[in-house]
Amino acid sequence: MLLRLSLWFAVLVCALALAPVALASGGRYVFAGGTPGEQHQVVQALGASSFDWNLVPVQVTIHIVRNIPVSYSTQGQIWLDADLLDSGSFSWGVVQMEYGQQVQYTMLSPDAESRLTGMLGAQQWCYDNPSLPRGANACERFAATLAWSYWPSADNSMRPSGQSDWSASMGPKAFRIALSALIGTPDRLDGLSSQVVALRTTAAAHER
Repeated sequence: MLLRLSLWFAVLVCALALAPVALASGGRYVFAGGTPGEQHQVVQALGASSFDWNLVPVQVTIHIVRNIPVSYSTQGQIWLDADLLDSGSFSWGVVQMEYGQQVQYTMLSPDAESRLTGMLGAQQWCYDNPSLPRGANACERFAATLAWSYWPSADNSMRPSGQSDWSASMGPKAFRIALSALIGTPDRLDGLSSQVVALRTTAAAHER
């Protein structure tokens, strides 16, 4: 029994030792506005995801603004609702989704967009026909599915509750495989990385 406990402790120590390397992928961004606490929620949100945000080839400016109707993104710019960030980890899925928009703005070729439109069950890539509903746009489905696929936690507000939800457009594993094929992102939820992500998520839950 003592030997088993020692082995478990050794594995846990190794996983925690690897965590800063495996999860050192928080992106390159600067803040415009927001309290230190709200900014920290953004840092935690990106750190909870296994996606390597450092792959986004631009520095992103993250605006934290109070009383905006909805969080949104343009290329190189993200606007986050301060009231949402004040809710704590409930906001993390939205932060990840908006940074996911930076992935689609900067990392997808027209061919990748075309293929993903079909795979995500959308009618167009991104507001080509503005008369269609938001759910018809693959770019929205892409960002929501990315947020869920790389942080498949019960704590993720992007967790789909039904098949019509944008984040349910593809299963997490299938989405990660597709994105790996399209832009070369590793599936870091495989193997030991999945244990590290679970440890990081547990640690974040204890911080709340």
